[in-house]
Amino acid sequence: MIFQPTIIALLLAAGLGLAMLLAAAPFAVAVIRHWNIRSGSERQLQLERRTYLFSTLLTFVLAIQGIALLLFIFNADRMAALFVGAMCAVGTLNINPYGFPALFAQIAVFFLAAIWLVINHVDTRAPDYPLVRIKYGLLLALVPVLAANFLLQLLYFLGLKADVITSCCGSLFSAGDQTLSGNLAALPPEPALVAFYAALAAAVMMAGLHALTRRGGYLVALAAAAAFVAAIAGIISFVSLYIYEHPHHHCPFCILKPEYGYQGYWLYIPLFAATAAGLAVGALQFFRRVPSLAVVVPATTARLAAIAAAGFLMFTAVATVMMLRSNLILLG
Repeated sequence: MIFQPTIIALLLAAGLGLAMLLAAAPFAVAVIRHWNIRSGSERQLQLERRTYLFSTLLTFVLAIQGIALLLFIFNADRMAALFVGAMCAVGTLNINPYGFPALFAQIAVFFLAAIWLVINHVDTRAPDYPLVRIKYGLLLALVPVLAANFLLQLLYFLGLKADVITSCCGSLFSAGDQTLSGNLAALPPEPALVAFYAALAAAVMMAGLHALTRRGGYLVALAAAAAFVAAIAGIISFVSLYIYEHPHHHCPFCILKPEYGYQGYWLYIPLFAATAAGLAVGALQFFRRVPSLAVVVPATTARLAAIAAAGFLMFTAVATVMMLRSNLILLG
């Protein structure tokens, strides 16, 4: 089963990312130890030339992680037909203990890669490259994360057995299940709906204010993280019920299936993009006082905040339209 084209593509993406970071690690150490933009030495010139090459390659490799996340989820849903008991991606991910950890690791890699790409972009906009040491130090910190991601995916895909009977989403996202997913499914619709719209409104407001005033960058990141959690909880608690028009079907993965018009992608893509942009706004606040970035950082965070606000607005609008179009009457 590991020779499925999508599985090979996912392992190549994860393996290539890890291999590139491992190859760049010695260079990253050299940059951290010896980088001096004021020096005209031969070593400094070599570091500068190689920095362009490594930054370009790493930008390409890390940008692939966004596509890899989409492909991972799409593949898990598509392979559900191969396993007894699986109705959607939940059944595929439940085949062995590594499925959901592999998914969570890929999500973490996506957000961390997005933040690094933004930091790298800002650094290249300054004439003295003030964040070179920082961004290569962050690359070293990313190595164990990408290693864990690759190992979890490898163990997960090697452990896929067609003769294993798996569980469907109904057992995992059940109000009677004493797990985090079960507790989210059991949330009362009214307070969950209030928290859902309050968190998203706060995220849109904070991002919009920062786009206009360039203030409160850390609050944008906090609001984006809170909105992401509230959005996922809301999808499980009540949004999914309206999409399925069923009062007990809480699965956040079935909404990605063709029989539901792939509606989940209209929710998740703007949500993940907005969250990544909001988190990047917060990350860049650490560098706003660097003299050569005094203009670059505020301009970049304003654009990112605008993207975050637009993404959260789009997610909220799509979710609201889905609920209004539903024939389910959930709230009295």
